[in-house]
Amino acid sequence: MKIKNLLGSLLIISFLWSCKEQVTEKPVVAKKTEFEYVVDQFADLRILRYQIPGFEQLTLKEKKLVYYLTQAGLAGRDIIWDQNYRHNLEIRGALENVYQSYQGDKSTEDWQAFETYLKRVWFSNGIHHHYSNDKIKPGFGKDYLGFLLKETDTELQGAAFEVIFNDEDSKKVNKKKGVDNVASSAVNFYGPSVTDADVEAFYSAMDTGPEGMPIEIGLNSKLVRENGKLIEKVWKVGGMYGNAIDEIIKWLEKAKEVAENGQQAKTLGLLIDYYKTGSLDTWDEYAIAWVNATDGNIDWINGFIEVYNDPKGYKGSYENIVQIKDFEMSKQMAVLSENAQWFEDNSPLMEEHKKGDVVGVSYKTVNVAGEAGDASPSTPIGVNLPNNNWIRQKHGSKSVSLGNIIDAYNNAGGSGRLKEFAYDDEEIALEEQYGQLADKLHTALHEVVGHASGQINPGIGQPKETLKNYASTMEEGRADLVGLYFLMDPKIQELGLVDDWEELGKAAYDGYIRNGLMTQLIRIELGDDIEEDHMVNRQWVSAWAFEKGKEDNVIERMEKNGKTYYNINDYEKLRDLFGQLLRETQRIKSEGDFKAAQDLVEGYGVKVDQKLHAEVLDRNQQFKSAPYSGFVNPVLLPETNDSGEIVDIRVIQPDSFEGQMLDYSEKFGFLVGNR
Repeated sequence: MKIKNLLGSLLIISFLWSCKEQVTEKPVVAKKTEFEYVVDQFADLRILRYQIPGFEQLTLKEKKLVYYLTQAGLAGRDIIWDQNYRHNLEIRGALENVYQSYQGDKSTEDWQAFETYLKRVWFSNGIHHHYSNDKIKPGFGKDYLGFLLKETDTELQGAAFEVIFNDEDSKKVNKKKGVDNVASSAVNFYGPSVTDADVEAFYSAMDTGPEGMPIEIGLNSKLVRENGKLIEKVWKVGGMYGNAIDEIIKWLEKAKEVAENGQQAKTLGLLIDYYKTGSLDTWDEYAIAWVNATDGNIDWINGFIEVYNDPKGYKGSYENIVQIKDFEMSKQMAVLSENAQWFEDNSPLMEEHKKGDVVGVSYKTVNVAGEAGDASPSTPIGVNLPNNNWIRQKHGSKSVSLGNIIDAYNNAGGSGRLKEFAYDDEEIALEEQYGQLADKLHTALHEVVGHASGQINPGIGQPKETLKNYASTMEEGRADLVGLYFLMDPKIQELGLVDDWEELGKAAYDGYIRNGLMTQLIRIELGDDIEEDHMVNRQWVSAWAFEKGKEDNVIERMEKNGKTYYNINDYEKLRDLFGQLLRETQRIKSEGDFKAAQDLVEGYGVKVDQKLHAEVLDRNQQFKSAPYSGFVNPVLLPETNDSGEIVDIRVIQPDSFEGQMLDYSEKFGFLVGNR
């Protein structure tokens, strides 16, 4: 699972799986640095660079491994574009050709709007916003695009042209209550005639494997109707996305040859076998081997993994993250993994929902060396995998915090929003002193303890089957609550992670409530409901605690100088409320209580106070930094000798966002014209 949001901040990136959520923009003063983090800013987006600490200290063999793994990831780049929407690749190709070929006047408002639209499409890997899932609206008209196509001899016709401007396929993912979530979602995991009922009937009749060890049915396929019958088009060699998968395998084979040890080589071999066969049994074998591949300096995430983009929670989006261990920070944070059982034993869960033996939770801070697919340009800041629940329980999981990504956010500069939305000087001072550490610890607790905690009752199905379209937001909220509960516990100071657990806990609670009830609203348009799973979970956690604490005035909604604020009056009682809600969310998951999940999410997480939303948007207008951020990747450039052998690999920072996007399309466009 991915984590994409830094606790006390104001949301800038897009976040992760297992736990994939976007990060929020830190409202603190940036550190002075000569490195140029900011590449570009347009619309609601900011493009950043990140460095790769430790790369130069790697051996040549390790550098080769990193290089081959990043190339494998990029080889599958087109897959996420096609997964996101069936016309994306055709539209991207046409827009890029216009961008590179047009020789006319580029000073007009229409051309500037065209450039911005193309950059937004690049950022989102398609024509739907990476976070809101709404179709991106162009700032130019049909006639102007028609003119550009004609001037550059570019072809884009029919539905692929019209959909840029009409109301068709307006939502990439629609998880709203009361609609056919499959039919109303533009995401390309299902054929155009497939419905909710079709998906549920098809997968309920499928063999899920041995009892207690279910495979992730539907994870690597598109469900379509052919000749009146539902069939899966599997993503594998010789199947759907075969051209790109052939290239992925080519680079994985090279990576296997330079693996750091036998377990790594075995794991890469299983990943290759999985891509060749499409077997989900092999995917489970790979996941088990990957969890146990803990030695070495290099690690990776590669495959069809996170299911956030599927309204039914079956289909995995393609992603790749290549990682180098940050040994010092990993050593500091390993104490959480070592004490995972203590956290489970001391959580407020019902005894029957606690795990008696929390297995193999490894936690490391890593430095990203390259990302692709659903992890780029918008990246998570933390990941916990694998997602298959029985593997996590029996074999453990890996949790990582993407240290250099977090550092890039922090160093790219603050926005000053903290002083606008924090209630008083005490709240500001706590955030400035403890906010960044609180964010790091919340991410760690969310991933290491949160996703590893609790167990499902015997005979109860997986959350995607029982909680359905609410499964993802419920899981993210549950993991958030684990982190919140323990952030204000003296245990974290006893473990040497903080110097004042109470002050840090206050900063964490202030930031979470401020964000959950107010500042995250800058990400959506006035009048819209909240739909993205992580935003929904932050609101239902915060709004539930606010409402349940009214009698004791735990959180007070206040006005000062005509502006709204939320002020926490009793942090201990708020912690108790978080514990109560954690207990209930685990019960819902353990018992598969769909009605309770629906009541919680729909009752507290979706609807927005429109008057407050208008106020937040108005107060935010003074700030120039974009609410979302993402990254260009450093370029890994091999140096060879006269025999063509790699003798070193250099890290080069790209000059521009558009340059990298065009380069990727040229080098890794393996599905253009061929799915």
